[in-house]
Formats: sequence, structure tokens, C-alpha cells
Amino acid sequence: MFDGNFRTQVDAAVKPIGQSIKRLGITADMITGAGIVFAVAAAVAIGAGALNLGLLLLVLTGVPDLVDGAVAKAWGTASQRGAFFDSVSDRLTDGLLFGGVTWYLVSSDGRPWVVLLPVACYVSASLVSYIRAKADALGLDGSGGLVERAERFILLAIGLLFPQLLLVVLGVIVVLNMITAGQRFVKVWRQADAPPKALSDRRRSRARRAARTSGPRSAEQRGSRRGRTHSGGRRPSA
Repeated sequence: MFDGNFRTQVDAAVKPIGQSIKRLGITADMITGAGIVFAVAAAVAIGAGALNLGLLLLVLTGVPDLVDGAVAKAWGTASQRGAFFDSVSDRLTDGLLFGGVTWYLVSSDGRPWVVLLPVACYVSASLVSYIRAKADALGLDGSGGLVERAERFILLAIGLLFPQLLLVVLGVIVVLNMITAGQRFVKVWRQADAPPKALSDRRRSRARRAARTSGPRSAEQRGSRRGRTHSGGRRPSA
């Protein structure tokens, strides 16, 4: 939802930042790598019970998501490889963060069932991302939905800021993820139900758009945060 409504404005706002970072000699891959490092640190802090520090590191983990695309454009290196790295780092980051929450709950809450909540958050988030990825592979559009990665980050941040609400927040994330997965599934199902000729025409149209934007801007049409107008994660990410 965030990407669909505000991505263009955000990209315009961070464009000057990308130029400034380029002048420092920092590449988009370095920015993405820094996000993974912050995610590891956030997971350790959360797991150790330092939720305020974990919240700060969570915010720092999200910063690369905002600027790596602008840096790639500034360097003129937006590419399928960058989009791939972006997508993989997103899944790894999600796993680390929810893994840190699981660690924290294991050590701080005596009820065994609570550890299932962060696991369910990660599984359901991965389902949302997979639906889009598979739809893209089939030449269909699986983007959009109620919550994407940015919204999940915001909700998790609220849970860390107010630990007494953490379990409630995790439950909300699971429910919203499943609603989003359902929305995307129905969207793709309806497209796939179109007559074969219509599907073929749609795929050819997507291929022509990709061909027109090949080279430095190819990732833009593939939904990557690197050189894209975006709609739901840097890849099929969110």
C-alpha cells in the first residue's frame, strides 16, 4: 500500500541523497549490504531484550531500502543483478528480525505458543512475497494489497516501542499478511483465468516494456527498488 501510493514521491525526495552518496564512492550494493548488517545487529539486540536499541537498529535497517535505488540510479548501475540482491536481502532481513523476536519471546515469556507468532509473521510475509514473485514469473501482476514490507516494519517498530503490545502487534501482522496474500491470490487468479490469447498479449506487452527499459533502467519495470517506479517491494519483495 505504501509503495503503491507514495513510492514516486519518496523516490523524488531521495534522489539528491543518492547523488550525495555517490560522491562518497558508496555503491548501491554496499548500501544493501549495510542493511543486512543492521538487521543482524537488530536481531541480536531484540533477542537480548534490548528493545529500544533494537528499535533504533530496525529504523537503520529500513534506511537502505529508501536510498539504495537512488544510489543505483546515481551510479547508472540499476540492473537485474541489483534487483536480485535486493530481493534476497529483504527475505534475509525479514528472517533475521522475526528470528530476533522469537529469541526474545523464548527467553522472556514462559508460554511456549507465543513463539509461533513471529514464525507465523515470517511465513505469512514470505507467502505475500512469493505470490508476487510467481506472478511476475508468469507475466502477471501480483503487486499491491493491504500491507507490504514498509507497513510490516512500522508495525514491528510499534511492538518494540510498546513491549506490552508486542504479541498483539505480531497477531495483527499475521492477520494483515494473510489478507494481503488473499488479495494478491485473487488478483492473480483472475488474470490467469483470462483466455489464453489475452494472457499471451499481456505477457508480450510486459516483455516489450521490459525491452524498452533494458540496460540501466531494466529493474524499474521489474518492480525493483533499484531504478524502479515500484509497487510493493524491491523485487517481487513485499
